[in-house]
Amino acid sequence: MKTIIAACSQNLSGSRASIQNALRTLLAVPWPSQRDVGSALQLLAVLQWVLSFLLLGIVSLLLLAYLLFTSLWLIPVLYVAWVIFDWDTPEKGGRRLSCLRRWTVWKHFRDYFPVKLVKTHELSPSHNYIIGSHPHGILCVGAFCNFITGSTGFEELFPGIRSYLTTLAGNFRLPLFREYLMSGGLFPVTRRAIGYLLSQKGTGNAVAIVIGGAAESLSCRPGVTTLILKNRKGFVRMALRHGAFLVPSFSFGENDLFRQVVFEEGSWMRSIQRRFQKMMGFAPCLFYGRGLTSCRSRGLLPYARPITTVVGEPLAVPKVENPSRELVDRYHELYIRALLKLFEENKTKYGLSESDELHFL
Repeated sequence: MKTIIAACSQNLSGSRASIQNALRTLLAVPWPSQRDVGSALQLLAVLQWVLSFLLLGIVSLLLLAYLLFTSLWLIPVLYVAWVIFDWDTPEKGGRRLSCLRRWTVWKHFRDYFPVKLVKTHELSPSHNYIIGSHPHGILCVGAFCNFITGSTGFEELFPGIRSYLTTLAGNFRLPLFREYLMSGGLFPVTRRAIGYLLSQKGTGNAVAIVIGGAAESLSCRPGVTTLILKNRKGFVRMALRHGAFLVPSFSFGENDLFRQVVFEEGSWMRSIQRRFQKMMGFAPCLFYGRGLTSCRSRGLLPYARPITTVVGEPLAVPKVENPSRELVDRYHELYIRALLKLFEENKTKYGLSESDELHFL
């Protein structure tokens, strides 16, 4: 019996020693620094954004289709009925939620790159504005961060101005994704939606439009700035009809966030991309960025490159109910000149060389 008790005591002593050694080892491991925690939060913020924009709509659609054939079939039926009832809301002001724009997650999103907003001129709350956003890039990170989230201080830089951002109308046909977009202040890039914002919500509204659209994303690559703008005049016509001032903006660094396989004009792959873009509204780009575990691995996360969005001088536009083609062409040319001036005055400040030029298609 004494032998058994002694053995048990020895085992307990050994167990205590093992636990103490394990605790000492655990305490000896360095805890993550504040910088490490911040970097992890930034990475997660960007990850949720990328997954939301690439997968939320499709996953929601597949989920509702699956539920339709289960005992929970009433959920998709009621939601579809709601969407039919609510169909015109995206083009009639939407359901913008200020709390969503102030999420802390957007500050981590901003700091990942980081993204910065620069004001060059005042915007008066007594006018409405159409802000041309250039370039498109792959996922319009600069436009989203500056005009949809409050993380870069748009409302503080331009007091009395409410910013909105337009996107493909097809995105608002995807379940749940449409609610997510509207809550942030995104609207379809249609005449009806833009006209509503410029005529039915008073003054002090700034509607940002990524002029180059999906077609411009096909030319997105580091070191080259090609804008689809020569034949894009609808935004000028809308500005004239509503007397909205035109404001150029340029996001320096937008094209450096991803690497893309760019097919030459005239190749069969570029032809397929063009046809797909005409049918579906967006271009199927073959791009990659960094992976989740390492910046040296490949994945769908953007590289951490600084983005500086410079908002230029507003171009006064008269209100003309039915503007002539000549008038539209004149203000389109004035807008291009203002954009070129903005680019030339700021390119060397934000990462480009003196020899870099804008190319227009």
